[in-house]
Amino acid sequence: MKQFSRSLCSLIVALEIGFLNGLFDATAATPEVERPLGVLISPFSLEQTTRISSVTIKPPDAEDRVQRPLGVLIDTIGDPITPTPPLLPRHIRYGLTTAPKQEPQSNQPEKASPERPLGVLLRAEKHKSPSARSLLPISWPQAPLPPAVIYKPLSATADRPLGTLIAPQSNFTNLGNIELPETATTQNSTPETPSSPQGSSEKLPVNLAADQMTVDREKEVVTASGNVEIFHEGRRLFADNISYNQKTGIVTAIGNVTILESTGEQIFGDRMEVTGDLKDGVIENIGVILQDHSRIAGTGARRTASRLTELRKATYSPCKLCEDNPARPPLWQLKAVRVIHDKSQKIVEYRDAWLEMFGLPVFYTPYFRHPDPTVKRQSGFLFPTYGSSSDFGIVLETPYFWNISPHQDATITPILMSNEFPVLTLEYRNRLRKGFINFDASITENSDDEFNTTDGDMGVRGHLDTEVRFDINRTWRWGFDLERTTDNTYMRRYGFTSPQSLNSKFFAEAFRTRSYFSASTHAFQGLEESDTADETPIVFPLLDFNHVGKRDTIGGRSFLDVNFLALTRAEGTDTRRMSFHPRWKRPSITDFGDSINLTLGLNADFYQVNGLDRINKTGSYNGFGYRTVPYAAIDWSRPMVKRTGNASQTIEPVTSLVLRPYGGNSDKIPNEDSAELEFDETNLFSDNRFTGIDRLEGGPRINYGLQWALTGDNGSRSSVFFGQSYRVKDDSTFGEGSGLEDNFSDLVGRAQFSPNSYLDLLYRTRLAVDNLSANRNEAQFSAGVPAFSITGSYIFLDRQEEGEFAGREELNIISSTQLTREWKSTLRATRDLDSSEMRAAGMEVIYENECVVFRTSFNRTFYEDRDIKPTDSINFFLTLKTLGEVKTRFSKQGGN
Repeated sequence: MKQFSRSLCSLIVALEIGFLNGLFDATAATPEVERPLGVLISPFSLEQTTRISSVTIKPPDAEDRVQRPLGVLIDTIGDPITPTPPLLPRHIRYGLTTAPKQEPQSNQPEKASPERPLGVLLRAEKHKSPSARSLLPISWPQAPLPPAVIYKPLSATADRPLGTLIAPQSNFTNLGNIELPETATTQNSTPETPSSPQGSSEKLPVNLAADQMTVDREKEVVTASGNVEIFHEGRRLFADNISYNQKTGIVTAIGNVTILESTGEQIFGDRMEVTGDLKDGVIENIGVILQDHSRIAGTGARRTASRLTELRKATYSPCKLCEDNPARPPLWQLKAVRVIHDKSQKIVEYRDAWLEMFGLPVFYTPYFRHPDPTVKRQSGFLFPTYGSSSDFGIVLETPYFWNISPHQDATITPILMSNEFPVLTLEYRNRLRKGFINFDASITENSDDEFNTTDGDMGVRGHLDTEVRFDINRTWRWGFDLERTTDNTYMRRYGFTSPQSLNSKFFAEAFRTRSYFSASTHAFQGLEESDTADETPIVFPLLDFNHVGKRDTIGGRSFLDVNFLALTRAEGTDTRRMSFHPRWKRPSITDFGDSINLTLGLNADFYQVNGLDRINKTGSYNGFGYRTVPYAAIDWSRPMVKRTGNASQTIEPVTSLVLRPYGGNSDKIPNEDSAELEFDETNLFSDNRFTGIDRLEGGPRINYGLQWALTGDNGSRSSVFFGQSYRVKDDSTFGEGSGLEDNFSDLVGRAQFSPNSYLDLLYRTRLAVDNLSANRNEAQFSAGVPAFSITGSYIFLDRQEEGEFAGREELNIISSTQLTREWKSTLRATRDLDSSEMRAAGMEVIYENECVVFRTSFNRTFYEDRDIKPTDSINFFLTLKTLGEVKTRFSKQGGN
């Protein structure tokens, strides 16, 4: 219904009646001595012979002027006319179109009498002529021919009825392509401008095609009948009959009225009337097909005061009708006794409206309104969400949208629960010229003693999530994120998000062509059960500078990374760190295809710590620590390609040598950012496999691997890689189970197989060097066609002795089935293989067609964390396209 007003306004514009004004008011030519009746069809306005269908109009010669004192009426003397294909349409004034095979007419007037000495000037054929639509289709391009012009004689008087060439009640067949020029002139005549109800002479031309046109000059009524078609400014109007009353300024279209908009909308009606000032209009039995194939129907529509449009007994639905039984009600439709669109207020109102599903009413309201399609945003209530939970009871969400300004808005949502205190949420968004602000917050009260802020009082629970970004100039920008919650489980319990930690930060950063700088401060909040607030650090400040130099004269490039960190805890180690990491790289490719990269670098790190606990030493350490460790690395690879049939094979040996002194990890240096290391094929050739700064991989080592790939012309690809690292001495920096604790590291590998778009397999592993047992396995697969597909992943990680995280073994499966064109389903499950327990399972069924989306899901969680219990939930989502979405949720806690 939102698009009805726009379609109705377009309909009224399509009926601009300027093309009828001045239809028969052409300027008369000045009479000549030889032509007492003036110029009937002026030969001097034509530079060349002009063909109107099969009738040829030619300038008369000198002899004709003497023998024909009345001038040329319709000259058909000449060569016999041969059938020709229809001409391209062109704008003419009162163009006359006859059948292509019509016989030429004689100059001698027929049925001459004393009252009509010239007889019949324009003789209508008795046989049925082809319609103008078949001869001059309006959609054809216009031919670049000069228009023929008809003039009425000045000698027309009451006693000379034939002086008027087009008499009252005259009929003309096959009238097509009428153009209203701004003025009509001829030789020795004064231009006059046709009158128009609009008072404008700059309207674009209107093309008209009809089987017959009738003009009543006494009543000032012009009527076009028989397959009437009007084309104007990209719009088409079809009707059985169209009449224009010049006295009242009313345009009336009757019978099978159809309007085709340039945007794709189609409007139908039995009868239509529009006033000359375009302020009022009436359509009977209106039907509209919108651009998205939605349908609107009503017993009538009326437009008044150029701003109010009323639709009576209206029905709207975007659903397709059943092809076998079109009389069957659509899947859903919206009905109303009255629909009123106020164009000035941009409001659409409904009186006595109801929603029907499968022909049955399911919802009724005596009144509601919404903004029209021209309004992008407006304040008001959004669709509510209903649900039920064994923990919260009946749940009702009623969001309210507040359109503060064109660039900022807010959504306020009270969440009412029968078993808990209400939750109030707020979402605020602001888009500025140089930045944006996003703010999310919620608050509630809780009676659970575990979360009381004061004994005996209600505990307040809530969260904040704010994101702010502003550009200072083309180089600098600043911003901050504020993420806090009152307790560790609140956000997961009330269904917001489930992060493991929150990071509040304030930062400023700068970007240049080859440089980057950032200054930030961070405050973390851990949400795991093992997290302790006093041991969670505050970072103030954290400074980073990165620079990439230009290529030097020998083909190398310099890099510089500078970092400063100040980390403080209420309980635990406080750290101050300053790091300088300059390096120089030079890539090269030999004539034999060898790729060689040379790297020279230095790690210079300086620390000041307080309260550092050291292994095998009593007491904590307060003081300074530092290291300056140079290193050199060289990488080599040679890809070799061989063409085999419709595929290419590539074998590439890769090796690297890293030279660095032993040690570098003093017990006076804390480990803040390198606690976890996962050794795999992605970091086998890295200069330092630790992800942070606090730990270095010391000592010389060599890394080597071999990669094979097969790439088909059809896009298929298969590859295999295996590699290993060797060091001269053991490195105690790596703990047991890391894969790097011995001289020879574990074998790391990857295999990928993708023969087509229907199958994709990936396997990654880390094998113990002594017995090839798997210390790490990861497998991913995706297989199937659109009708059925299945994806899954399996991961096994062995626990490292000094790592913070335990090992795990987990399996995830997701399958999707496209049952029909409209129906599809999804199944998902997660299982902890280490403990032989399910973690989560769910199922979702979706039905979607052109007008509705119905989605239902069932989910079950098996984990328990403080006040979060295992939960069974059922969700229903019903989206009526172009109208809105309805959500319903049911959940039950305590399931196993």
